Amino acid sequence: MTQDRSFSLAVIDMAGTTVDEGRLQDEALTRTLTSHGVQEGTRAFDRMTAYARQEMGTSKELVFRRLFPDVAVAAQVNRTFETAYDDLLARYGVEPIPGAEEAILELRNAGLRICLATGFGRHTQNMILESLGWMGLADLSLCPSDAGRGRPYPDIILTAVLALDIEDVRSVLVAGDTTSDVVAGRRAGAGAVVGVLTGAHPEAELRLAGADVVLPSMCHLPRWLAAGLAVAAPRHASAAASRSIDLPGSPDGLGVTQRN
Repeated sequence: MTQDRSFSLAVIDMAGTTVDEGRLQDEALTRTLTSHGVQEGTRAFDRMTAYARQEMGTSKELVFRRLFPDVAVAAQVNRTFETAYDDLLARYGVEPIPGAEEAILELRNAGLRICLATGFGRHTQNMILESLGWMGLADLSLCPSDAGRGRPYPDIILTAVLALDIEDVRSVLVAGDTTSDVVAGRRAGAGAVVGVLTGAHPEAELRLAGADVVLPSMCHLPRWLAAGLAVAAPRHASAAASRSIDLPGSPDGLGVTQRN
């Protein structure tokens, strides 16, 4: 497969894709649920935490609206989560995924604009960017409130297209570690949607969600583009119709999966 289009914008997820947050989300979720009467060890707690983990990448506000049908209660739960996460973030901090910052700089040097996207609120996103010294790393950073809706809706990607005056959404590349990232990219009509294996969801789920390629991590993305593999695969390709491509420097047995 040869590349038949150039890319002008990369919309890249943060937690799990470029940022290693450890178990901050799990701990914040536990604190949030228990403070709202859902105790650890109960069936309700197990069900809610399992759902939240499965929906990693989805807007937190949307996740809580699905878990708590009362809109006012869901909003309060979301605020509790944001406060708990921010407290943990201030205490423990986060780390960049190895090679992620260098990969973003390589993409910028190649001429791509960069948007860092998150399912967190604006204050949390800024705290993460500031703690990593990344406030000037990207051309744009967006959260759900900036766009109207978070992932899996395409709003963040399309907002970036408008904000950065991108002429054609097919020149947009989307990268993330969750099925919500992938679905959002597909819904937006992005020219390429890339899954990475440093976060929430395994390769099979990313491919079934519609990823054109699955890479071991963000640090492989510039090389994938440079190798001329960046054209999006046909949308109807099945998970079975895939092949493994080894990239230079990939760990043994850990190639990338390219949809045919």
